[in-house]
Amino acid sequence: MPTYDYECDACGYKFEMFQTFSERVKRKCPKCGKTRLKRLIGSGSGIIFKGNGFYETDYKRNDKGKPDKPSDSTGTSGKEPEYSS
Repeated sequence: MPTYDYECDACGYKFEMFQTFSERVKRKCPKCGKTRLKRLIGSGSGIIFKGNGFYETDYKRNDKGKPDKPSDSTGTSGKEPEYSS
């Protein structure tokens, strides 16, 4: 079930509430009782990784059957450039 943030325009009370997707948006403030409650737009939840970690088989393989290594961050191959004169 998702968690929604609510705020009352009348008294400024803020709270979170667990609701199913099919439940209607709440309108009545539990603190002051006025119908000035609005549901806030949240940032959502982050990615959750579960399990024991990542494995070698999780990565793309090169032509030789071994996992690809990360490329050089400078974009060079480590060789001196060849210039023709």
